This record gives sequence, C-alpha cells and structure tokens, in this order.
Amino acid sequence: MKLYYHPISSYSQKTLMAFYEKGCAFEPVLVNLMDEKAKEEYKKIYPMGKVPFLRIDEKNWSVPESSIIIEYIDRHYPGGTKLIPDDPDLARQVRMRDRFFDLYVNDPMVKIFFDGFRPEGQKDPYGVQQAKDRLDTVFAMIDQEMAEKSWAMGELFSMADCAAAPALGYCRMVYPFTKHKNIVAYINRLAERPSFQRVLKEAEPYLKTFGK
Repeated sequence: MKLYYHPISSYSQKTLMAFYEKGCAFEPVLVNLMDEKAKEEYKKIYPMGKVPFLRIDEKNWSVPESSIIIEYIDRHYPGGTKLIPDDPDLARQVRMRDRFFDLYVNDPMVKIFFDGFRPEGQKDPYGVQQAKDRLDTVFAMIDQEMAEKSWAMGELFSMADCAAAPALGYCRMVYPFTKHKNIVAYINRLAERPSFQRVLKEAEPYLKTFGK
C-alpha cells in the first residue's frame, strides 16, 4: 500500500506516527504540494489534492483523511500499538479526542502558521486573532484534563495522541503554551515517543527549507 504524504504536513505526521506505532509496512510517496506541476500530477491520483492519502492497489481501495487511514490500519494490521480500543465506548472517546485535537488545535495552528507566509496586504489579522482566542480556550481545557493523565485517554496511548503530537508540536513554534505546565509535560512525553521522534527527524530537513 502507498501512503501519499509530506513530512511537514501535520496530518501526514499524525498518520506516519500511527504507522510507526503499528510497525506497519507501507510504500511512502512524497508529494510536494508547493510545486504546481507535482500538485497537478497528484490530483490525477486524488482529485482533492490533500495529504495524507492511502492507496491499496491490490484491493482497488482508496483511503483519504488521517483519522480514516489510522482506522484502516488499526483494523487490518493488528500488530504494534492498539490505537482504537475494541470497546465501543472507549473507541468513541478516542475518536472524540482525535477530532478535538484536529479541529480545535491543529486547524487554528495552521491558520496562524500559514498567515505568516502571506504577503503584506493579504494577511488576515482578524482570522489569526480568532485562531489565537480559540487556542487560548482549548489550551486551558487540555491543561486541566491532562493534570492527572499520561495520555489523552489516561494510561492508554491512542489515535488521539497521534493527533495531539504534531498539532501541539507546531503550536510550540507558532503560539506557545508555556504557561500551561500540564500541556508542556504532555508534549514532552510525546516527544520521547520513538514514533514521534522518527516523524520529527524526517521532517527536519524540509522545515529548514520551508518558506525559502
């Protein structure tokens, strides 16, 4: 199976982290969405032009979106870390936290991050402030929830932590949460996870050249 991705894409990082947690073999296909020609070629494979995207040619299956890809590999590849519990109530809690980190941490972070690359006169200060206000609220919620937990689901590492790691990791760069000690401790634990260390190492050379 082929995973179309980019190393600095937060949703790609989330998916890669899950693959590494599972020890699941795949063929990586890097997509440079900043290159118009490469982007148009990729749209022939996936017209939405988003990453990550999983293609299983032998089954003629296409699996888009990070959470759905993780659901797929967790169901079909039982080795490694179990990322979504079999218990339906616990699974629902994992999915809820996964969506929370995607929608309320990652997406506002992306707004702030990319607004910094807009030329003068095209920036969106109002939208950036809205994103910061959202993150202020969310950080307070996460900090309170992580007061007595190791991972998003307590002592159970899950898909929600795969979502949290890149989202909070980029937030440290674009809108730090240093006053929230429980989040700081959480991201430090995530940074010690071998799967996330591998993701960060692979992204490092691309981050150095991004925006140049």
